[in-house]
Amino acid sequence: MVVTFIGHRSLYDAVGMLEKIKNVLDEIIKKDEKTVFLLGGYGEFDAECAKACRQIAKENASCELVLVTPYMTESHLKKVKEMMTSKIYDTVLYPPLEQVPLRFAISKRNEWMIEESDVIITFVRHSYGGAYKSLLYAQRKKKKMIHLAQEE
Repeated sequence: MVVTFIGHRSLYDAVGMLEKIKNVLDEIIKKDEKTVFLLGGYGEFDAECAKACRQIAKENASCELVLVTPYMTESHLKKVKEMMTSKIYDTVLYPPLEQVPLRFAISKRNEWMIEESDVIITFVRHSYGGAYKSLLYAQRKKKKMIHLAQEE
């Protein structure tokens, strides 16, 4: 199973997000099944998702945390190296984005992550911005989604 996350950079006033994410992950993960978490590594929502996934992975050896990077620039790779040193992620993946202009790299990376995923966990509260566009893309692809913003 492949799980990815769509959410705003800022959590605003979302309370208990870490526990909400962990509860959802506990429900969808089958303990003996290999689970790959595709993570973006930007903003508060992504940070909470990475924390939740890391905690779940400690209890379940068949889980893998993958940082999906949108860039291969020297400055970004330095940032990725720092994240890997912190042992938040198990591996880094660069999807086939070589021909994508840098200004579109994040949105194209998000589309790639959505296409690769079986389940998408979302935290989208407003109808504008990159998270909303990614949510619409996932809906067009008819992906299974779990919406955390609706639980608040």
